[in-house]
Amino acid sequence: MARTAVVSGGGTGIGLAVAERLAAAGDDVILTGRREDVLADAASRIGDQASYVAADLETLEGAAAVLQHASEHAGRIDVVAAAAGGNTAAKAPADLQGLERVSWAWNANLRLNVMTAVHLVEGLKPILNDGGRILLFSSIAAYRGSGTGSYGASKAALHPYAIDLSSELGSRGITANVIAPGYTEDTEFFGTSMTEERRTMLIGQTDNKRPGTPGDIAALAAWLASPEAGHVTAQIIQSNGGALAGR
Repeated sequence: MARTAVVSGGGTGIGLAVAERLAAAGDDVILTGRREDVLADAASRIGDQASYVAADLETLEGAAAVLQHASEHAGRIDVVAAAAGGNTAAKAPADLQGLERVSWAWNANLRLNVMTAVHLVEGLKPILNDGGRILLFSSIAAYRGSGTGSYGASKAALHPYAIDLSSELGSRGITANVIAPGYTEDTEFFGTSMTEERRTMLIGQTDNKRPGTPGDIAALAAWLASPEAGHVTAQIIQSNGGALAGR
């Protein structure tokens, strides 16, 4: 019997790769994100197993829209993959300076990286089946900083959230884990800010001397979402080619 997975940030990058991997394994997938056209293209790429709902998960209204869509299309769900996120610190309005600029960046990144995950997971709890899987997506920046403070801190906040979710839901066979990727190409994360010099430096930090790919993260996510991973929970699992040793 096919399971149903809800994937935020499902239109591009890691979220899309996760959705494609789960669909390839036989799951139905519900994609969500803010851009309807991007979601429509992604769903078309996946095929009949995919549906989508455009929603801003920084808001309660967005969470309610995802719950309504999932309830109407699937009734119950089995996997929640909260892949939406990013670093908005550099996008602060130009007229903000000093403390106002810092405050804007922190609030924006907390909304984008923490509250989108919290709203998605908490909103879907009422229809999450026993034996379900919750996947949160952090970053290597949660361990070693991001240069702006707010991004790494917002990703690190997901770690204790997963631990608490595991404690709360574990008796129902539900697992909650965090994937913390290192440098991953073919995503929208870096926009136009990635230089060849920086790329070379990031790849040079790895032991296997290559960048990560969305497919690397999707493969790990698919295993954590599988029945075989039922005893793996409350873990933060890095995927960075050895750029930062496990701890």
